[in-house]
Amino acid sequence: MDVKKFIADSLNESSETKLKIKAQLEDELLKAVELLAGCFKSENKLLLCGNGGSAADCQHIATELMIRLSHHIERPALPAIALTTDTSNLTAGGNDIGFENVFARNVEGLGKKSDILLAISTSGNSPNVIKATHAAHSKEMKVIGFLGGSGGKLKDLVDLAIVIPSSNVQRIQEGHITIAHIICELVEDKLYGK
Repeated sequence: MDVKKFIADSLNESSETKLKIKAQLEDELLKAVELLAGCFKSENKLLLCGNGGSAADCQHIATELMIRLSHHIERPALPAIALTTDTSNLTAGGNDIGFENVFARNVEGLGKKSDILLAISTSGNSPNVIKATHAAHSKEMKVIGFLGGSGGKLKDLVDLAIVIPSSNVQRIQEGHITIAHIICELVEDKLYGK
């Protein structure tokens, strides 16, 4: 393997994906900002779910909202809960009701009308994220999907699909955290900027 070429190709592909996000997803990002700002302004909360790297993104995004992203904005905590962090909950759920139901069960227990679910799936086909989406809709919650590739089954199930224009999982994951940072910073500014 030509490692220098591999590094250059990876960085170029990452850059190209971000330029496609800029060209194709600006309206979706602004809609996500409006939905989330409205949710927090109404004293509702954000729940987040995903698997693997997307589970880590859930924790990352929830922390940016709960603690803060921009150090130049002083603000109160924004209520965001990653449904991916409680090992007792996830293992009991996986054992007792099936792993495909663990996020839906948590949405059932924690979600309420006008909350938002952020459903993250690089393929758009994660069964437990799909079930969580159905559970959210049954509670009259809106669902934002961070997806990739074709958007999978979730593209038509969520209220707002943000589909990273790539079929490479690494580029999709990089795109998800990039758009999350943009959205979080804009939400902070909209709610608490001077």
